[in-house]
Amino acid sequence: MSGRSLTQTEAEGRASLLTVERCDVAVDLTGLMTGSRVRCESTIGFTCHRPGAGTFADCAAAVESATLNGVVLASPVEGRITLTDLAERNVLTVASVAECSADARGVHKAVDPADGETYFYTDFTPDYARCVWACFDQPDLKAPWAFTVTAPAGWRVLSNSGDPKIEDLGSVRRWTFPPTPPLATYNTVINAGPYYELRRRGAGHDLGLFARRSLAPILDRDAEELFTLTTQGLEFFADKFGMPFPQHKYDQVFTPEYPGAMENFGCVTWMDWFLRRSTPTRAEWDIFARYLLHELAHMWFGNIVTMRWWDDLWLNEAFAEFASNWAAVSVTSYTDAWTAHLAGEKLKAYFMDQGPATHPIRQQVRDVAEAEATFDAITYPKGASVLHQLMTYVGEANFSEGLTNYFAVHAWGNTTLQDLIDAVADASGRDLNQWRAGWLESAGTDRLTLSHDGDGFALVAQGAGGRLRRHVLAVGAYERSGDRLARTALVEVEVAGERTRIDLPAGADLYLVNDEDLTFASTRPDTATRDAFFRNAARLPTATARGVAVTTAWDMLINGEATAAEAVQCLTGVLAVETSASVIEPYLNLAVEAADLWSPESERDELLRAVAAVCRSLSGVGAYRKAALRGFARTAAEPEEVAWLQTEAGEDIDLQWRALVRKAQLGSPTAAEAHALLDRDPDPEAWVSRLQVSAAAPDAAEKETVWQTLVTDRAVPLASVHSVATLFWSAGQDDLLRPYGEAYLDLLPAIDRGGSVPATVFTRSLFPLFGIDLTFVERAEDLAAQAVPVVRTNLLDRADRMRRILHSRG
Repeated sequence: MSGRSLTQTEAEGRASLLTVERCDVAVDLTGLMTGSRVRCESTIGFTCHRPGAGTFADCAAAVESATLNGVVLASPVEGRITLTDLAERNVLTVASVAECSADARGVHKAVDPADGETYFYTDFTPDYARCVWACFDQPDLKAPWAFTVTAPAGWRVLSNSGDPKIEDLGSVRRWTFPPTPPLATYNTVINAGPYYELRRRGAGHDLGLFARRSLAPILDRDAEELFTLTTQGLEFFADKFGMPFPQHKYDQVFTPEYPGAMENFGCVTWMDWFLRRSTPTRAEWDIFARYLLHELAHMWFGNIVTMRWWDDLWLNEAFAEFASNWAAVSVTSYTDAWTAHLAGEKLKAYFMDQGPATHPIRQQVRDVAEAEATFDAITYPKGASVLHQLMTYVGEANFSEGLTNYFAVHAWGNTTLQDLIDAVADASGRDLNQWRAGWLESAGTDRLTLSHDGDGFALVAQGAGGRLRRHVLAVGAYERSGDRLARTALVEVEVAGERTRIDLPAGADLYLVNDEDLTFASTRPDTATRDAFFRNAARLPTATARGVAVTTAWDMLINGEATAAEAVQCLTGVLAVETSASVIEPYLNLAVEAADLWSPESERDELLRAVAAVCRSLSGVGAYRKAALRGFARTAAEPEEVAWLQTEAGEDIDLQWRALVRKAQLGSPTAAEAHALLDRDPDPEAWVSRLQVSAAAPDAAEKETVWQTLVTDRAVPLASVHSVATLFWSAGQDDLLRPYGEAYLDLLPAIDRGGSVPATVFTRSLFPLFGIDLTFVERAEDLAAQAVPVVRTNLLDRADRMRRILHSRG
């Protein structure tokens, strides 16, 4: 059971009535060796500001007993324990049992297929702690938490506060953790299992890395880089936020079957998919570095200072996303982080912000069910890009000073949007209320188009919904110099109206709107150079300039203003000259997507061959080789080309699997090779790679088996669902795939089982890519109206994407 969703009105009423002084939770994990039940006893000390009043505690687990000030309470109804006649000081004690089933929320038991070892984690975002033990599950009732955990003797237990007292009790051990600082319920954690551990000193802290034993060699391989990034991040944020991380221990736990990453205070939990079984490419390290810094930034944005309610989720997520890029370019080796952000996450934000699922960065959230739908590309990458624009608007020094003051005033408390805006406004001396209303409280993407007439150049601005925002941005003018372009002018301008004059030299070969990528806006070249724009993008002299050009081309594609062929022309041209290894793989992914998904069927093979040719050329460049061969594995047109790839792959098992996938897509037999490769592969999840080969094959029996495993049984680790599903919906298999479009629609009423993250992953990843038409898209849109918020948002976004793809194909 999950119970009723807490509303903002209920949360405000409870917060005005109560102060939570301390939460003590005893957790018994010993039943997990042979079963799936977790026993908990939570004891909550709290005061009531109006003695005699009543409220409720949250508990959606099975309750064995509950007492308030010694008086036995009735069983919970819809996940709520009624509390009446409160005293000034109160003690609530609740014994509960949580089940670690496949669809359980809040707790999970995973068994490593490599060695049979058992691992356990909790995951409480947004309000899943109530599914495990009794609590007041809302972000503004923060309190110190003290955990006592009984676990099998061979396990390590990890939680927010380090240095537990450990008692040996025969076949079990008891771990008693000191109280945490005041934390929101969702920031607490327990991870347990026979973990492999590495430790290092960094930035004055005791840093820990943990992984399941079967992945110890992978953790050993990556540990130096992970410790280095963590140290650099701790030092950077301590400086920029004016406050060191206040706890000496900082652990990061890579856990099997975890659904993402979570910023639990002092004990970040990661899906161990981030420990790449194959040596990571530069792009994979770039993403991982930014994710690591994102979770680290949450120690301040989210943990030390927490949003009051979910309408300010952006205070956590947008700031952590922004801060990760800020830190990466400032103190790590990943100095192309903002360009990589542009090539990946920001493109997703541009798409979503121009579709039916858009919303303001800060929006009304009436209950937690609505909050689950806001963990998206608007809150994360658009929010981060908008904060980058704010720092440009007020200056980096003023921005940092504002953040320092913000943490000094609000540490260990809760804040709203206005608190942050006031801190930055005071430091910068600028009135930011208009900026706040335009950027944070209104939805949609502004369009900035360069216009040239007899009076010179102007930026013509179209606001989303007719409302214009202020933009500080730059426009670059470029002229041919040999086979390259050289920038002859860079003009910074503040756009505050529909038409802004800009002093640019006439006669340039290319004008780049939003050069240096300073703002968040859909941009267009002037009409005179529109056609040359796609050819000249590759001649731009910097990775950021080329990234802005790629973004413009992609935005034109998704809006029906450019063809897939033009997008592929731009991308393959840029790839042929690109100097940033961080964006090679994202651009290859875009090029394959444009050729495979967005192109008319009559052009698909030709465009895929163009991408394959670039991949083959790039495979001769050491830094790009693996990414290029991965791209070739998606575009090889003949069995002979696949054979060449297999030879090039050598002992790289990941590449060998990718080659087999392409071989299966092309209709060649793969069973014997797949069986042999499965025997060689040491990856505990190698069976998923074998399933990907089956998913790609144009074979009805294989499709049925994959659908059963992926969708009905939900046996595929969440991190791999997208890769399997994408191969399932392979081009050229429309007749085989058509029945599964109907099966997808049948799934929708119950697709949210297991929580918001599985709901998001399955709704998005399983949406059909082939074998459907516009009527199907319309039916999906109709069903969205009946879905829970997290499914509705993602379903509308996928339907909008497919509508645009079908238009581009047609």
